[in-house]
Amino acid sequence: MDLQLRDRVVLVVGGTGFIGSAIVSRAREEGATVVVASRHGTEGIMMDARDEKSVAAAVERTLKDYGRLDAAVITAAPSAQTLDPTRNGDPAQVAEAFDAKAMAFLRVAKAVVPVMRKANYGRIVGISGQNAFVTGNIAGSVRNAALIIAAKNLADELAETGIDVMTVNPGTVAEDPSALVENGKGGESSPTQIADLVAFLISPIASMSGESIAVGHRVRGFISL
Repeated sequence: MDLQLRDRVVLVVGGTGFIGSAIVSRAREEGATVVVASRHGTEGIMMDARDEKSVAAAVERTLKDYGRLDAAVITAAPSAQTLDPTRNGDPAQVAEAFDAKAMAFLRVAKAVVPVMRKANYGRIVGISGQNAFVTGNIAGSVRNAALIIAAKNLADELAETGIDVMTVNPGTVAEDPSALVENGKGGESSPTQIADLVAFLISPIASMSGESIAVGHRVRGFISL
């Protein structure tokens, strides 16, 4: 299937990470021009998604270098494993996690929307997680659920503009995912599987917006309407 990504400009925020690097590789396989953004700027451009000025500068740099921006994928957030389990309900950790993931998504999305509005086209994909659907880790749940809610609000705001906004929700991510799905948990998925889904969602042939899609088996034993 031709995803029609050839010569499209795709900004991947967090593109040097475990998931982000797989998304970068997959989009490039489809012929996209991929701009990798990260806090360290070791590959591509520097962007700290926690800082509004840094986000604006990176988007401006992308437009200066390539003249367009067709899609943005935001996967810039510390892994859930980096959250201190002894501080799951600590307001400071919850606030920090919220800012580093949900607000990072919103900052980048708001920065690219004006560009996409002018083109009457765009794709924005946020990488959230299935922690949004389960309890036991307030920081993990809040940061992911808030991203999903922000994305849905943004998708509705942008209805009929040609800009689609989607959320992808992995469970545990592993290079060699297990087929086992424990009750009360999501199924495992690999970075490659996540990247395959994202590549479709940023494609012009995808025609959906406001959805939140699980990668791997969605949390077993629960119905979420």
